[in-house]
Amino acid sequence: MQTKFRAISLSHKTAPVQIRELISLDEESIQRILLKIREFFSIGDALILSTCNRTEVYYSHELDLSTELIKLVGIEKGLADVVNYLEYFEVFNEDRKAIAHLFRVSMGLEAQVVGDIQISNQVKRAYQASADLEMAGPFLHRLMHTIFFTNKRIVQETTFRDGAASLSYATIELIDSLTSNTYQPRILLIGVGEIGEDVAKNMVHLPEAIVKITNRTQSKAEEIAAPLGFEVVPFENCREAMNEADVIVCSIMKSEPFITKELVKQFDIQSYKLLVDLSVPRSIETFVEDVPGVVLYNVDNIRSKASEALEKRLSAVPKVEEIIEESIEEFYSWKKEMMVSPTINKLKQSLEQIRQEELSRYLKNVGEKEYVLIDKITKSMMQKILKVPVVQLRAACKRDEAMDMIEIITDLFDLEKIKAEK
Repeated sequence: MQTKFRAISLSHKTAPVQIRELISLDEESIQRILLKIREFFSIGDALILSTCNRTEVYYSHELDLSTELIKLVGIEKGLADVVNYLEYFEVFNEDRKAIAHLFRVSMGLEAQVVGDIQISNQVKRAYQASADLEMAGPFLHRLMHTIFFTNKRIVQETTFRDGAASLSYATIELIDSLTSNTYQPRILLIGVGEIGEDVAKNMVHLPEAIVKITNRTQSKAEEIAAPLGFEVVPFENCREAMNEADVIVCSIMKSEPFITKELVKQFDIQSYKLLVDLSVPRSIETFVEDVPGVVLYNVDNIRSKASEALEKRLSAVPKVEEIIEESIEEFYSWKKEMMVSPTINKLKQSLEQIRQEELSRYLKNVGEKEYVLIDKITKSMMQKILKVPVVQLRAACKRDEAMDMIEIITDLFDLEKIKAEK
C-alpha cells in the first residue's frame, strides 16, 4: 500500500470560534500528541499547527487516520464527545491536495486576513517541534524547506505581504510609527470586545510598550491580559489611567462619546496624546483634536489604510498561486525520484549480489591481474544492464506511472527479498 501525505484541518472556514477554542492546542499538548502519533501509528512524518484560527495535523501514512487523530486531540483536550466535532474537520486524503493546502496555509492564502505574516512564523515553529522530536523525515524536511523558499520568493517577487491588511494590525503599525521616539510608550486599551481583543493580542508586536487594559466586565479583561502579561485597570479608575497614558485605544459600545473634549482638556499632556477610536458608533468626540498635543485617528482612517493593503494583496494572489504551483511541481519531481530510489537501490544490490556470486564461483584460481580485469568488465556490464530500467523508471515518474513500473521490475528481478540500502 502506498504511503500518502494527508491532513486534517479545523479552521475559521469550517468552525466557529467557540469550537476552535475547544480544539486549540498549546506547545506542550502538541508535543504529547506527536509522541502518541509516533508510538501508536509508527508515523515518521507529522506536523501539528495550532493557532487562534486553525488546528491542523499533517502526516504520512498508508491509511486514513483522520478519525483516530481527532480522537487523540479530544483525549488531550479532555473532550469525551470529540466525535461530535468530526463535521468541523476538513480531511485531505489525496497527496497533492494535502501538500497544496499546507502551501496555501503557510503563505497566508487561507488566513482570515489574506497574507497574514504571522502564519509563516507559526508554521516554522510547528516544523521545529516535529524536528525536535525526530518526527520530520526526508520527505517533510524537503517539503518544509521548499515552503520556506517559496515564501521568500513571494516576499521578493510580489506585493502580497505589503502593508497591514487587518484593522487591528494596522492600528498597531500606526501606534508603532507615532510612538517610535517615545521610550516605553504607555498604552491604555479601553474595551475588549471582538476588535479590542484582537488589538490586545497584536500588542505583542510592541515589545517596548507598557500596556494596560480596562473593561466594564473586569473578568474578561483579566482573561485576555493574563497570558499577554498586561496590567488590568478597574473600569472605575479609567479616567486616571487615561491621564497617564501616551496612547488611548478605545473600543467600546456607547451611544454617546465616552471621551469628550472637556474630559481631555483636564489631562496633563506633557508632549502628546494619541487617541485611537475603533468604536462604531464613535466613542471619542472629534473635537478632542482642538486640545493642544492631541492626535485623533478613527476607524475609517485606519480601515482605509488596511483596505488599500488588502487590495494590493488580493491583486497579487494570482502571481502567488502561480509561484506555489511552480514550487509544488518542483517538489513533486523530487518526490517522484524519491519514490523510485528504493527500487533502484534494490535492483543494484540484486545485480551486485549475482555478480559477486559468479565471480566467487568461477574465479577461484585466477591471478590478481586477471581478477581485476574481469571485475572491471562485469561491473561495466552491470552498469549497462542497470541503465535501461533506471531510465524507464525515471520516465515513468514523469508520466505518473512509477508504481506500475516499480511492480514490474520488482516481480521481474524478485526484489522483495532484497532490503533497500539506508
